[in-house]
Amino acid sequence: MKKTLPLFPLNLVVFPNEKLNLHIFEPRYRQLIGECLEQESNFGIPAFINNKIESYGTEMKIVALNQVYEDGRMDIETQGVHIFKLLNFDNPFEDKLYAGGEVEIVDLLDDTSEDIFKELVQSLKRLYELLQLNLDLNFRSYQFISFEMAHKVGLSVEQEYELLTIPSESDRQLYLLSHLKRAIPIIYDMERTKERVRMNGHFRHFDPLNF
Repeated sequence: MKKTLPLFPLNLVVFPNEKLNLHIFEPRYRQLIGECLEQESNFGIPAFINNKIESYGTEMKIVALNQVYEDGRMDIETQGVHIFKLLNFDNPFEDKLYAGGEVEIVDLLDDTSEDIFKELVQSLKRLYELLQLNLDLNFRSYQFISFEMAHKVGLSVEQEYELLTIPSESDRQLYLLSHLKRAIPIIYDMERTKERVRMNGHFRHFDPLNF
């Protein structure tokens, strides 16, 4: 499905169902959000990475208008709806201050594999154990669990964008699993090194060796 959206490029990746709080201060985006509120319409966040507008982004809906300041600035709550592919980018859009363009909504394939999912969860738990962090596995939705996990595994913004472009849920889970399998041994070695550094200079007890 194709549609036209006002566009709000940001140097981040937003996933479907993800909640995002925004402070709106630039005049062009005050106009954009004001019109979306008035028309009860959505806007798009195309990823802006390495000084370039990327081809994929996320359609956003405004969940709440939390505060309007005297100078027109706003605090809003938004939530990701759909992934889109950007077909054209017009800046400015028609007679507006902001950019806009035609997008095509991406169809997502829900082909979750139970085996891959279980291995992914175990690897995620292992990562957080090594980092000595608490892991919140209270996910909002299990339909596309990779999106729920995406910000929890230490991906770069470039890697998060790559994940956004993968239409298959099982392929996204495999992508996250591959990342964890690379990261966990590195973090394990780092933690062992930190422990050796902590021990250096302290009295240590060694059992006698029997030859």
